[in-house]
Amino acid sequence: MNSEFAALHGTGRPVRRLAVAEPPEDASASEIVAWAYRLHGDKLALSSSFGADAALMLHLVTSVIPDIKVIFIDTGYLFPETYKFAEELKERFSLNLHVYSAKMTAARQEALYGRLWEQGDAGVQRYLKMNKVEPMRRALEELGITGWIAGLRANQTEHRQALSRVTDQDGRMKIHPILHWTKADVENYFQEHKLPRHPLFHEGYRSIGDVHSTIPVGPDDDDRAGRFLGAKKECGLHLSAEENTSLSASGL
Repeated sequence: MNSEFAALHGTGRPVRRLAVAEPPEDASASEIVAWAYRLHGDKLALSSSFGADAALMLHLVTSVIPDIKVIFIDTGYLFPETYKFAEELKERFSLNLHVYSAKMTAARQEALYGRLWEQGDAGVQRYLKMNKVEPMRRALEELGITGWIAGLRANQTEHRQALSRVTDQDGRMKIHPILHWTKADVENYFQEHKLPRHPLFHEGYRSIGDVHSTIPVGPDDDDRAGRFLGAKKECGLHLSAEENTSLSASGL
């Protein structure tokens, strides 16, 4: 573990909130990535869903850290176009890709439990825990990750509006370099660097997850209006263990 990061945490159990200064207020997204790398070194990772805007973060982060670990959670229910797009971007950016899936295959899950996403709130929460939350936690632990970069933006969900550029998620530093970017900022970056969109983006899909819970949206709709699995359009990956537990207990 990076000595500066270890000193902040001590030798015992990680603290709930990280006592570390944020990067300068005027730091660019690239500068935030570089700042995180100075803290964590090879214990830093980037997560990617290989969705509509995936190429942006992959380009941004690998431009600063070419060999950063990239974690991809494969639920077994992604669009065929997503798997192909992931391979395309893997080759384009020479990604150090680590793919994690549920311990139980999708076929076995359906045989034993049926279509969990069709079984109300409890079924949805079980589905998310098995196919997204547990694989991500396993990936972070097995890869020894102390710092996690994610491409969340404040204008995507209510939960994300309350985030900071640097937060603590279950004792691990979470870094959001483009948290305050607007949709115009995103479009400008894509155009400037001539980056590809997910193939389904051009068919009206603006936020792309599993095939059974993603639909295209209209030009005036919220981008995540096409995602209807999980409370307030959060799949659980970017919620703390406490928040995930609260959602399950409340029936959301």
